[in-house]
Amino acid sequence: MVCFERVSVKQRVKWVTVVGLVLSCVSMLVLAFIAKSSSDMLHGLDTEFSYDINRVNDSAAHGAKYSWRLWGNIRNLEPLQPYANPRTAPYIGPIEHNNGFIYAEIHGGFDNIRNSICDLVTLSRLLNATLVLPEIKASSQLEGISSNITSFSYIYDVEKFIAALANDVVIVRNLPPNFEEAQYPIFKAKRTSSPNFYLEEILPKLKDTKFIGLIVTDGGCLRSILPRRFAELQRLRCRVAFHALHFRTEISELAQLMVERLRGSGHPYIAYHPGLKRDSLAYHGCGEIFQDLHTELIQYRRAQMIKQGMLKEDLSVDSHDQKNNGSCPLMPEEVGLLLQAMGYSSITRIYLAGSEIFGGQRVLIPLRAVYPFLVDRTSICSKKELSSVIGLETQLPTDASETPPIKIPKQVKTDWENAGPRPRPLPPPPDRPVYQHEREGWYGWIGEKDGEPKPSLGDLRDQAHYLLWDALDYIVSVEADAFFPGFDNDGSGWPDFSSLVKGHRLYKMASRRTYRPDRKFLAGLLKSTSDNRYHPPRNWTLAVKHHLNQSTSEDGVVRDFYQSKPKLFLSYPLPECTCTTTKHVDSKGSSNLKKVYEGQAECPQELINLHQFHYIYGDDDDELEDNDPERVKSYGAGRLDFPFSELDEEMDPDD
Repeated sequence: MVCFERVSVKQRVKWVTVVGLVLSCVSMLVLAFIAKSSSDMLHGLDTEFSYDINRVNDSAAHGAKYSWRLWGNIRNLEPLQPYANPRTAPYIGPIEHNNGFIYAEIHGGFDNIRNSICDLVTLSRLLNATLVLPEIKASSQLEGISSNITSFSYIYDVEKFIAALANDVVIVRNLPPNFEEAQYPIFKAKRTSSPNFYLEEILPKLKDTKFIGLIVTDGGCLRSILPRRFAELQRLRCRVAFHALHFRTEISELAQLMVERLRGSGHPYIAYHPGLKRDSLAYHGCGEIFQDLHTELIQYRRAQMIKQGMLKEDLSVDSHDQKNNGSCPLMPEEVGLLLQAMGYSSITRIYLAGSEIFGGQRVLIPLRAVYPFLVDRTSICSKKELSSVIGLETQLPTDASETPPIKIPKQVKTDWENAGPRPRPLPPPPDRPVYQHEREGWYGWIGEKDGEPKPSLGDLRDQAHYLLWDALDYIVSVEADAFFPGFDNDGSGWPDFSSLVKGHRLYKMASRRTYRPDRKFLAGLLKSTSDNRYHPPRNWTLAVKHHLNQSTSEDGVVRDFYQSKPKLFLSYPLPECTCTTTKHVDSKGSSNLKKVYEGQAECPQELINLHQFHYIYGDDDDELEDNDPERVKSYGAGRLDFPFSELDEEMDPDD
């Protein structure tokens, strides 16, 4: 009996063990399945925009609606049309036997390059000179870049550039052979130089030597505001910026593909440029709005600017005071709150523009938490597509100092035998290894050296790539259904990405929704609700909506007239480069509306005939209120964007 019980217990133990093993295997299979499903889901989210952006909200593919007041055009600005053609008759074309050649080297990033090229063409017309294709130093001082797309052709289409300006300026690819090795005067151009300076100081030297060289490091070589008699030069600036500067084919095609993916199934999208650049942050003393390492990097750059004479202020400034007076950018978290207050739903597609975002992905976490469909070029383009824009490049040599040679065992034994007599003290423990990823990037030096090292060959190549990424982002931003700048009109006088985009959108389609926020006003609003940022009172939401809606209308346009145009003409090309399809402005309109149309020429009859008032998002025969639910129109797939304020709670009685 006892033996039988022992056998029974053993069998039970065996069965329990078998069942336990089976359950363990099943649980492991279930966990593996869950892990794979989660991985597939995350990969699907990551590639949602890259391969099949149209899958979002396909269940509502029919009858989707979008709010007019969030995506609609600005009706008061509809009559403004682009018209940069010469208006003086007869318009004299370029003279083959002119005063000589102008050769220029352009330093700086995408913003400086674009504005400088426009100024150089205008200057060549002013001095009746032949322009040699400008050299872009950021893409010409590198080793390993394809010889087919270096310097000017790295970003722009040379053939289209020369052909588009054939009736304005003579442009040649290279200097004549007899000029290449000769010594001629070279000048460092300034963006504040007047036409009289060039006519009185530079033109005589050009006539004598038949050649002058210009070094453009200031983002331009001609002041923004010119006397009225030079109105044709201003229109030439517009023809260069908006018609002659075509990006090369690979960039244009990929950018258009990006726009198509963002608008998949008819969804509109917002382009957002944070403007978080180290130079701008250092110039305005915004270091303390970041933390630790980033603050130190900004302060180091600010000290350099003071030493170079670019800045005449103290090294240490109160960043919070700078923030309150509008001198610092709106942070991504704040932009997310503002877009929420406007009523943009969490499924809104936001394109993140800008090759440099100081602070990295960390500063984008709050915005991405509110708007998960925040994407950039790496999200909607494959590596192969981005590589096609870069072209063929040779592999950079590795840094031998960072990869010590590996000793074979025989060499290790030989070194040990030849190391000297024993016994001897043990060597000190080795330092913590510094891994490759800790040395890479613009921040790697801060923990090892007191001064910023010279850029390596890899750093220079990355800077050249930034030009390509900015070119892609520029096209996507100009074509966007709405554009929101995080930092523009910063007062430094340098060209900036957001201002160039706003000016291009104002020229191409003035009625397109472009936000022009007053950072000083918004800083006060954000400070007033700092304790309840994610649950603001209703009157705060209404104040934000009122301000941002005004910024898209004639009020925001006039504000740019006073703040942007004196610094950068291309940010406000009105009225020189536009015309109006209406003869009379509504007498009941605001003073700002009259200011917008002041000095506007009437469009030619053929342009008026081609232009028809049409509204992409709503009917044009009913004057409906902004909160009228009927003022929406089907716009492809998606769901109805319910305004955030409609879902807000009752107004706080304590406010």
